[in-house]
Amino acid sequence: MVIPILIVLAILVIGAITLVIIGARRSTSTDDLLNDRLADFIQRGETVDLEKMELSLPFSERVLYPIARKFGEFAARITPQNQINSLSRKLEMAGSPAGLDPTVFMTLQFVAAAVFGGIVFAAVSLSPAGWPTSTKLLLSAVVCLVGYFFPSLWLTSQINKRQKSVRRAMPDALDLLTICVEAGLGFDAAMAKVSEKWESELSLAFARVIQEVQLGKVRREAMRDMADRIGLPELTSFVAAVIQSESLGVSLAKVLRIQSEQMRIKRRQMAEEEAHKVPIKMMIPMALLIFPSLMVVLMTPAGLQLIHSPLFDMLK
Repeated sequence: MVIPILIVLAILVIGAITLVIIGARRSTSTDDLLNDRLADFIQRGETVDLEKMELSLPFSERVLYPIARKFGEFAARITPQNQINSLSRKLEMAGSPAGLDPTVFMTLQFVAAAVFGGIVFAAVSLSPAGWPTSTKLLLSAVVCLVGYFFPSLWLTSQINKRQKSVRRAMPDALDLLTICVEAGLGFDAAMAKVSEKWESELSLAFARVIQEVQLGKVRREAMRDMADRIGLPELTSFVAAVIQSESLGVSLAKVLRIQSEQMRIKRRQMAEEEAHKVPIKMMIPMALLIFPSLMVVLMTPAGLQLIHSPLFDMLK
């Protein structure tokens, strides 16, 4: 019985290390790291040795991450294409956190399922209760299922966080766009100015649009792709208004000002909505934490007096 538990614990340690390495991996890819190494070699005037450059990469980039990618590619072969496309879209909407792609994300799901289920199996196996084997396997399978969907929940939270950041930044960004356009700058130059002045998800999205336009993509297509990548209705409405103003010849500054006012009203309405939700959310900690504590503080003296009263002695 000890050997299987040790094997499970070893799998848990390896899986946890893999999760930490992949989760904490920087957004820079292996190609970027190789380019940095190559620039260092050229700057120092040394002879470029590709094998030496490969060995200079971290262990996680040389071994663990390629293994995770290969396992994810194997899982992608048996996964429906629609599910892979949906996962790719979600990762893009989340801003590609830690440089994850669908294959690595699938590996994370399987590793998380193994870690969660292994922890529960090891805990119930080491417990003195003596659980039946069928119960251990059933409980571990349920927790494995929870662990499999845990990365998806994390990805959804990342999407919501990014969309909330973009929604908060839109009114101020549109104000700056309006000022730049009214000052005589073109729309592309105004977006470049916003991306230079701010460090937010919206400014990064504007910078990507500018790069795509410089590479030859039509601006309306680049802006539509930006709206699809973020998936925010307010941004989609803004892009549609800008494209329509270009098609109809309407003043872009006036359209931007109207959009800015609408976004500010929308942000105020959402803040009021969140404020109205606060009393309902406060009921849960009050019912579970504050009220029991008050009952203990208020009822303990009365209970002690009742215990030491003659009436309590008579009831005995």
